[in-house]
Amino acid sequence: MRSSPLPRMSRRGRVTIGVLVGVFVLFTLLGWGVQAWTDWLWFEEVRYTQVFTGVLVTRLLLFLTIGVGLALFVGGNLWLAYRLRPALRPHSLEQATLERYRMLLTPRIGTWISLTAAVLGLFAGLSAQSRWNQWLLFRNGGDFGVKDPEFGVDVGFYVFQLPFWRYLLGVGFTAVVLALLGALAVHYIFGGVRLQGVGDRMTNAARAHLSTLVAVFVLLKAIAYVLDRRAMLLEYNEGAKLYGAGYADVNALLPAKEILAYISVVVAIAIIVFSNAVMRNLVWPGISLALLGVSAVAIGGIYPWAVQTFEVKPSARDKEAPYIERSIGATRAAFGLGDTKTTGYAANNLTPPASLATDTSVVPNVRLLDPQLVSETYTQLQQVRGFYDFGPKLDIDRYSVANKTSDYVVGVREINYGELPNNNWINRHTVYTHGYGLVAAPANQVVCGGQPYFVSGFLGEKAQEACSSQAEQIPASQPRIYYGERMEKDDYAIVGQADKSRNAEFDRPTPTTGGEQYYTYTGEGGVEIGSFGRRLLYAIKEQESNFLLSGAVNDNSRLLYVRNPRDRVEKVAPFLTLDGDPYPAVVGGRIQWIVDGYTTAATYPYAERVNLQTETADELTNRGTFQLARENVNYMRNSVKATVDAYDGTVRLYEFDETDPVLKAWNKAFGGDLVLPKNAIPAELAEHFRYPADMFKVQRNLLTKFHVTDPGDFYSGQDFWQVPNVPDAPDSGQKQPPYYLFTQFPGQVDPRFQITAAVTPNGRQNLAALISGSYIDGQPKLEVWELPDQTRVSGPVQVHQQMTNNANIRQQLNLLSSNQAQVQYGNLLSLPFGDGMLYVEPVYVKSNQQDAYPLLQKVLLSYGDGGSYVALADNLTDGIKQLVDQGKRAGQGTTPPPGGTPPPPPGGTNPPPLTGELAAAAERVQTAIVEVKAAQTSGDFERYGRALKALDEAMTAFQQAQQSGGPAPTPSGSPSAPAPTPSG
Repeated sequence: MRSSPLPRMSRRGRVTIGVLVGVFVLFTLLGWGVQAWTDWLWFEEVRYTQVFTGVLVTRLLLFLTIGVGLALFVGGNLWLAYRLRPALRPHSLEQATLERYRMLLTPRIGTWISLTAAVLGLFAGLSAQSRWNQWLLFRNGGDFGVKDPEFGVDVGFYVFQLPFWRYLLGVGFTAVVLALLGALAVHYIFGGVRLQGVGDRMTNAARAHLSTLVAVFVLLKAIAYVLDRRAMLLEYNEGAKLYGAGYADVNALLPAKEILAYISVVVAIAIIVFSNAVMRNLVWPGISLALLGVSAVAIGGIYPWAVQTFEVKPSARDKEAPYIERSIGATRAAFGLGDTKTTGYAANNLTPPASLATDTSVVPNVRLLDPQLVSETYTQLQQVRGFYDFGPKLDIDRYSVANKTSDYVVGVREINYGELPNNNWINRHTVYTHGYGLVAAPANQVVCGGQPYFVSGFLGEKAQEACSSQAEQIPASQPRIYYGERMEKDDYAIVGQADKSRNAEFDRPTPTTGGEQYYTYTGEGGVEIGSFGRRLLYAIKEQESNFLLSGAVNDNSRLLYVRNPRDRVEKVAPFLTLDGDPYPAVVGGRIQWIVDGYTTAATYPYAERVNLQTETADELTNRGTFQLARENVNYMRNSVKATVDAYDGTVRLYEFDETDPVLKAWNKAFGGDLVLPKNAIPAELAEHFRYPADMFKVQRNLLTKFHVTDPGDFYSGQDFWQVPNVPDAPDSGQKQPPYYLFTQFPGQVDPRFQITAAVTPNGRQNLAALISGSYIDGQPKLEVWELPDQTRVSGPVQVHQQMTNNANIRQQLNLLSSNQAQVQYGNLLSLPFGDGMLYVEPVYVKSNQQDAYPLLQKVLLSYGDGGSYVALADNLTDGIKQLVDQGKRAGQGTTPPPGGTPPPPPGGTNPPPLTGELAAAAERVQTAIVEVKAAQTSGDFERYGRALKALDEAMTAFQQAQQSGGPAPTPSGSPSAPAPTPSG
């Protein structure tokens, strides 16, 4: 008797392996089951179960369809190869060697084939289930109403159909290749294919089987050539440096693909016929495959290369012009640039006009507070407890207070769980459950030596701070923050008390009494976990026994999780790309997080393809804004405005772009009522919508090239722009972020809330244009104010350098900075005004002491070309006055003074000595100046504020003495303006 080629495993070994496999499967299924069950409960809480079931069912169907289909195809071919094995095999050393493998496989051949097919099907199914989004768009997508310029096919085919067809084609290639390799291996093991011995190297049955699989592969290649013809409109055109088929592609490669498709069909037929019906060998099939390969190289490679090299390159500007025009048009359509309004702005006035001092539309609304810098100020002045936090960057919104609309810097007072006094499980998850209040301050106003003027978010009934409003000007009837940006994924909260007369959640400190108030959550948000089964479920999910053991979890308990508003919307609408900067707003007395959602695609023909992560990165990325994923897209729409209630977590998706076919497809995929119609948006909510920052960045970056619509000019690239670097740190390589303003630009009827950015010519630093995005009657509006070529107006980097390098200004800035303090620059705002350019840059001073915060101390201003008229003032009003005075003196033929310093006396004569009341007033000013400088050096900002107030009073007294006693020189060393006060 012949011994078994492999030793048999003992019964104990088989049992051990079975137990280990069973335990692994059990825990895997348990983990998957717990995750699925808790996800269902979460989606049930937010009332979006159709998303959960829709995605889950689609994944399962794709997994089963593709997995089972590939497994049956591969397994069927393996079984067929086994059934076609020859009954007799010639004796040879090769066959003797293979005999042991036949003895191992033959008794359980069905098991081995099934196992192999199942493993391959498992991997195919896992890959397929991740394509759920492509399938849903394939099934539910419609038309765009726009046809591609080459084939006249609706763009909907490229966006909705083509990606899934190409995936299915890839699955087909994979299945055929795996079946071919597997069948070849089975034929070899069982003698259908031989490398040694007499006679044919392949049986007729094996040859017919394998040649058929090869023919199927070649037929799939023919289909691939057909799809490649459509996909050519998505490829990069090296000649034009744009996306879409160019001259050589259309005139050489496109017909080549068609010819190769026909050749592939002929080759497939030849393989079957010559292999099995005519010559019954592999010579002619091999020649056919070789001809296909040669044709692919010659027709599909060499010929297009020759056309590109010898015909296109010598006259690329003319040859590529029609295709460049296609790319420009498609890109502008795909990214919403088609309706951009471009207006010429001469900017030929280089002298500050007198109207600056009397303007009521631009100057009063200039934003002085920088939301990035004053975040520390908010935290220190409105923190009250060390565990409150406003994050590294605040937000800009607008409100109407006392019938006046202006922009406000807003932030919510959230819990920073890393700073809790005793960070145990009870405190983290059951006591410190929420933040309190939306804190806002007018963006154009400072008080008390440079502090924001807080008007909302107070912890008591009335504000107790002398530097704040005495009543809530933006009242919120429910100010508690259970859902916020500072919430991490593991920051869940357990709310609800068994004894409703006892409050266990820390609510807020009470500044008036020095005590603390506690609270019990009364909202509908969260998953009920009162039952033992629910507690056990979440104990397993969170791997936390306190769900079962702690008395803080009771019959009335609710579990709040997924508390970051961006994560919450992303879970509800996984098909959206979300803006990186959610912002809070008080709507109907409740704090709502507003999140902009984008629908995107990567297969819009001829459109430029961009990487969202790269295009949206700037100085503020990961500093209070979320970094977008590395996603390549060539179509983008701000189709959805989503809201998340900060108290109960309610998520609502509102349709914002009613014409977007991609959103319509997604809405249809999930039942048709996933997204609320645009007319359902509350009017008060719509007032807080703003042009989304990330969308604007992508459009701004594209406009630096695609504002050029003439193909010849585009090819030369002479008129391209670039986004400037951060003005106060140009060597950092970080781009200047766009900024929100409530202002009125030339041609606009009224002030409006808009996001703005300046751009410069490519490779130069002077100003090229201003780009603005805003909403008019609920519709997005992009506007460009383009300056003439060779303009003298400086760009942001140049202006900052010119202002800070001015001798007088540099001296004053050096006084502000010392070993105890540092100067920080806020947003440099570029404002077109009076046929010229006004630049405004706030200057903050931050002490080096612990827990110090920046205070607005000065304002830098420039008008014209950036260097002739500059000023450094204590507030905007006085800075404007300095610029206007400089302009008047320039009109009278007097050389403009540097940095706003008064001109020397005529003829160089010394001023007359001061006497009487005027001398006393001057001495008082000098004393106040000394005290201001001493306070600056000490870094004590409270002392500095008192000193500035005293200097303000001294300057007022000196001016009154001047008026009563006649003109006199200004006391030496006096600053240019009094301390900042509540003003525009």
